[in-house]
Amino acid sequence: MDIQRIRAETPGVEKVIHLNNCGAGLMPEPVLDAILKHLRMEAEIGGYEAEDHAEELLENTYKGLSRLLNCKVDEIAVVENATVAWDMAFYGIPLDQGDVVLTSVSEYASNCIAYLQRAQRDGMHIRVVPNDSYGQLDIKALENRIDARVKLISISHVPTSGGLINPVSEIGRVARSAGVPYLLDACQSAGQLHLDVDDIGCDMLSATGRKFLRGPRGTGFLYVRESIMESLMPPFLDLHSAVWVPPESFKMRPNARRFENWENYVAGKIGLGTAVDYALDIGMDGIEKRIKDLAENLRTRMSNMSGVAIQDLGQEKCGIISFSIKEMDPDLLVSQMSKWGINISTTSSVSTPYDMQQRNIQLMNRLGIHYYNTESEIDHFLECLQKMGK
Repeated sequence: MDIQRIRAETPGVEKVIHLNNCGAGLMPEPVLDAILKHLRMEAEIGGYEAEDHAEELLENTYKGLSRLLNCKVDEIAVVENATVAWDMAFYGIPLDQGDVVLTSVSEYASNCIAYLQRAQRDGMHIRVVPNDSYGQLDIKALENRIDARVKLISISHVPTSGGLINPVSEIGRVARSAGVPYLLDACQSAGQLHLDVDDIGCDMLSATGRKFLRGPRGTGFLYVRESIMESLMPPFLDLHSAVWVPPESFKMRPNARRFENWENYVAGKIGLGTAVDYALDIGMDGIEKRIKDLAENLRTRMSNMSGVAIQDLGQEKCGIISFSIKEMDPDLLVSQMSKWGINISTTSSVSTPYDMQQRNIQLMNRLGIHYYNTESEIDHFLECLQKMGK
């Protein structure tokens, strides 16, 4: 991996030490250039006309995402963000009175709100599968909770609150064996971990462009396995996702684009495709290894610092590190680090209520390492963290 070239193509690294890639990654210049080029075209010739000119670039986004996930192009939908992607899948699944959704302790709050809404509206039930001794979803407990009422397994691959990587392929094995649909929230894993939907065994996967893929905000995507597509009903349709068959019928698109809608961020969609190509050109295996190596080194060094408590769970961990400093306000740490030109963030029990309430944590700090970060940046962060601890 040519880190020098990558950093030369990342203008943000000249201005900040960016350790908040779990919030949004720094876009590389090719992504920014692709977005600006299309926006200029829209300004010069008109939005619809510019979209016609960009047809090949837009199709490239679908092709890139299919390579990223190892799926068919027709199994990909590109939407406004990861929440829309996840919602289009979840609200499209038929769930009735007494049906059960199995989820994890580390589940994201937005997903939990959707479960609760459908529980109130449709009478479904939520079962939270407990963690194992490592703090990740317990596979044996998952198997024991499968019965005829379970109609969906819905899991976050990597929680927003820390470095845990749930055992998604083992979960997929259980789902396939039981014949239960499997929805994976890959918002924090896309772009930092190698993703293969066949290896994972998921039927649906949602993710964002803005985080570890280093794409623009306002972009997300959804994978829906071809074999399950006809059993889902998108929560809303328009003249993009379906056609009206007068007088009283309609016909949905024959592919995953039935989960999209007419108006979309065309420049962002092109930028997302460019970001995916950028990651694939570097190689996802190499990206995953470098992120994990940098994060593990930092996690070890932080754990040896007085007053610093690493809060990450899981047997396998990724590039997100959650931590607390004794008797220090997490928001104050974010503010002070910002003054020193370092971006980190916080995560609260509002985001992962099952997990953090169970651990009695209200607020903690969080950072996300990326492959373009360097050892010298990490050294500087640790020096500043040491100052805060004094």
